[in-house]
Amino acid sequence: MEEKLACIRFNNVGKSYYFSTHYLDLKKGDRVVVETVRGLEVGEVVSDLKDLSEFNLDTELKKIKRKANRADLDLYEFNKTKAIKSLEICKEIVKEYELDMHLVSCEYTLDATKVIFMYTSESRVDFRELLKELASAFKCRIELRQIGPRDKSKIVGGLGSCGLPLCCASFLGEFDGVSINMAKNQMLAINIEKISGACGRLLCCLKYEDDIYTNEKKRFPKIGSKVKYEDKIVKVVGIHILSDLIKIDDSGNISFVPLSEIKVLPQREKHHDKRSN
Repeated sequence: MEEKLACIRFNNVGKSYYFSTHYLDLKKGDRVVVETVRGLEVGEVVSDLKDLSEFNLDTELKKIKRKANRADLDLYEFNKTKAIKSLEICKEIVKEYELDMHLVSCEYTLDATKVIFMYTSESRVDFRELLKELASAFKCRIELRQIGPRDKSKIVGGLGSCGLPLCCASFLGEFDGVSINMAKNQMLAINIEKISGACGRLLCCLKYEDDIYTNEKKRFPKIGSKVKYEDKIVKVVGIHILSDLIKIDDSGNISFVPLSEIKVLPQREKHHDKRSN
């Protein structure tokens, strides 16, 4: 059987990773057992298998170990319950040592040979003594992984300012770069509190419509330019893309007029107007 490529995700909205298989007949939605850098894990096939020959890969993919059986899935669910209790135990130990770290979540590998605690912290944490206590309490390998505010929101979840579940916790697999220029491009008021999400960082949704605004703005004259409206030369002082309106200054009189009623001046008229001023 020809080698196939499988796209695997390890939680509902996590990042997807690629593995290969020679003989497993898998389809979208199947659960599989794979070995990752963390150890054995259960993941979900999120798309139909593809021929590996279609891709020009420069690295060898790890192979899927098996399709998850009932025992694997039962153990996976057991570990999830176990992780909740382990997180509470770890919180008590952190409190005892008065460490400046906020524990967010806990996960076990499928075979429970390793437990991963995820936390946030504003400063560097010396957790050497904590590791000793945790190793003694859980009798397995311990990993303490510091995560950022966006990752915390993705794990914890919640509602956004729109009233819907957070994008990161519902469908975003990866975080895209978001900049303040996107808010400016969409002519939003630069109020950091209003354009920030639950994580305290800029809203991920600022990126969703940024390309549309960029393309739509090409239809409009630039702010500060001179245009013709009702046989008068007026100055563009603002634009409203959603309603197709131009804000103009006609000798101190400010008004909104439809874009369709504006005539962009030919280049020579612009130069003439500039000389006359």
